[in-house]
Amino acid sequence: MHRTKHLITAFMGIFLGYACLSGFAASEKPAKTFAKRSNPPKTMVRKINAKPETQKQDSNELLVADFESGSLQNSLEGDSGSWNLDPDDPKSAIEIAVVDAADKAHGKVLKIDYDVSSEKNAQNGYWTKLKGLHASGYDHLQFDIRGDAEKGFTDSFKIELKKFKDESGTEKIKGTYLIKNISPHWQTVQIPLNKMTGLLDFSDPKVWQNPSLARRNLDEFVMVFQSRRASKKVGTLYLDNVKFVRLGIKLPTAVDFPPRKGEKTPVRLEGVDFTKFLAKRLKGYPAKVNVQKEWPEDDKAFLKIVAKDTWRFFDEIVDQEHQLPLDTIQLGEKEPIASDGFIGDYTNVTNIGLYLMCLVSAYDLEFISKEEAVNRLGKTLDTLDKLEHHKSGFLYNYYDTTTIERTSYFVSLVDSGWLDIGLYAARQAFPEALGERIDQMLASHSFAFFYDDVERQMYHGYYDHLEVYSDYHYGAFYTEPRAASYMAIGRGEVPLEHWFRMLRTFPSSYSWQNQEPKQRVPKTVLGVTFEGGFYEWHGEPFVPSWGGSMFEALMPPMVLKEKELAPEGLGLNNTRHVQITIDDTLNQLGYPVWGMSPSSVPEGGYSEYGVKALGSRGYKPGVVTPHASILALEYAPEAVVKNLRELVKRFDVYGEYGFYDAVTVATGKVARKYLALDQGMILIAINNYLNHGAIRNRFHETEMAKRAEKLLTEEKLFEILTEERASVTRPITPKTEMIKSESEPLPQNDIAAPQKP
Repeated sequence: MHRTKHLITAFMGIFLGYACLSGFAASEKPAKTFAKRSNPPKTMVRKINAKPETQKQDSNELLVADFESGSLQNSLEGDSGSWNLDPDDPKSAIEIAVVDAADKAHGKVLKIDYDVSSEKNAQNGYWTKLKGLHASGYDHLQFDIRGDAEKGFTDSFKIELKKFKDESGTEKIKGTYLIKNISPHWQTVQIPLNKMTGLLDFSDPKVWQNPSLARRNLDEFVMVFQSRRASKKVGTLYLDNVKFVRLGIKLPTAVDFPPRKGEKTPVRLEGVDFTKFLAKRLKGYPAKVNVQKEWPEDDKAFLKIVAKDTWRFFDEIVDQEHQLPLDTIQLGEKEPIASDGFIGDYTNVTNIGLYLMCLVSAYDLEFISKEEAVNRLGKTLDTLDKLEHHKSGFLYNYYDTTTIERTSYFVSLVDSGWLDIGLYAARQAFPEALGERIDQMLASHSFAFFYDDVERQMYHGYYDHLEVYSDYHYGAFYTEPRAASYMAIGRGEVPLEHWFRMLRTFPSSYSWQNQEPKQRVPKTVLGVTFEGGFYEWHGEPFVPSWGGSMFEALMPPMVLKEKELAPEGLGLNNTRHVQITIDDTLNQLGYPVWGMSPSSVPEGGYSEYGVKALGSRGYKPGVVTPHASILALEYAPEAVVKNLRELVKRFDVYGEYGFYDAVTVATGKVARKYLALDQGMILIAINNYLNHGAIRNRFHETEMAKRAEKLLTEEKLFEILTEERASVTRPITPKTEMIKSESEPLPQNDIAAPQKP
């Protein structure tokens, strides 16, 4: 769910071209030309004011640029220019100029001559600054566009609106929209702003209440021409009358929920009464908040006890009618069922996939019989058949476990991936009883649905009610979604090339990242040429994750044979992430325990934690979650068990279902929550360790996984391909005043938008 981990967040979950055309015809003739080819410096220094200047919004439209002044400065007094991803590429070029239109109706217009004929992934375009524009009062972005019939033109390109995520000015987010069906005639394009979902910061509670707030503080309007998208690689377009407009149409938003069909109880219940109602639908519930145990000295016996207690969560916190695991329970501080506790009767499809693997793990660990495992798996599959599916064949992201209604419009790549991985594990464990049925389920959908063949990366997901894909892709390689990508390639549903289009490191020009990567030079693996690279920790090379969390690094090897098949690749990188995590947390931060990953916040909510040095962006430290270190069992077993013993010694972090979700190290405050996701990782990781990779071996027994094993065996992550000058590593904490320039694309980060259940 990485969502980072895919943010389940305080909102408990993961969130995570159409154009209206009309117009005239004519050709433009050059007037006084104001050509500007600008590639601003790769970094700019700027302080972001706490409150940008507010623009008046008394009318139904706000003009951004009509070019009538003959200047590239827009109507908001913002600068404009062209940008080029690779200005040194002779076959990637962009020129802009203000010219006279042939027809009087348009006066002066912007002429855009683009060239993306390069064999590389060329990108360039036009930008204009919006100067912190508050556009929350408008619902559409509008402009006039036409192609040059004589010179030719692409019939599609991308529009982006960018803004800073917060007042620090260090990170930008963007909304995108694909413009299609451009013609040689003037057309007025209207873009519904509700479809630019990437502008929403889902971690902001105010956005959930009023999603139009996402359109405040807009920084930039950008046109993007891409070699892999352009229908004609060299051509000319004319742009005019860029404006925000208010049509007064009520539009759906990314934070909407499907309508509910009925009540769960005849009489409305709240608080403790509702918790008691939900508890009756379960097989059991904790009787105590804290549990004191006499722990054996033998490490494997210690782990077997943790596994048995963790299994109790999946044995009991499952809706007995529908056999779906619940996402979350929170125990009260003094009593398990109390006003400060709750039962979250919802689940997402990652939880279900992990639950299937946990049933198999319980069988492996001899907690249940084969007959019980098959029976319970069969009942869960019965419910999966009943759930409402998207037309793609995939399930939606969230469902109510009491009513089995879907509670989300979002179809998630990474969650769908973990569900299928769980299905493969169940199929391989019990092929005679479940094989044919599961094969039919697996054949009902294709991961090509999530694949963007322009970026050659996977979308985070798809908003069914908006009919748009998410604005972001899973762009970083060393993160949780690589397991879904591996599976999709093995199934033959996306090309092998996709594996190498996920970035090992970001370009050096991306000034927001923690380090400037070393050895980021072209390399070729399995016939695909791409740029590799790595960071260093005291001279030790490693490929970073996005946030530096154990979850991103070590959830995929629960099912991928990275340690076994990639001793000079992912397996070695996993080992180094564990070593650096332990070193940084114990010796640099001075914590007595280690293991950080997205988890519950003991003070309330859900957040991202990690070892900042291990991430391209890097999460903050502060909260330790037991599942993070347990994921490292197969890489540092003695250190992991020592860490777990220290956790139970120092903190009241153990309950009837095993380790609680998290503890704030500085205060000792414990999040008395159990999350299906984190419990699942604990049980599966222990099973893999005690039973020699039982779950992982089953996954690799499939023909699908075998076909993709070359992805693991062939890549060496730390090859020295070119001599580099000695350089000073950037400080781990980037300066807050550094921001990206107009010419620098945003990172396609791995944080998916959280979706409420």
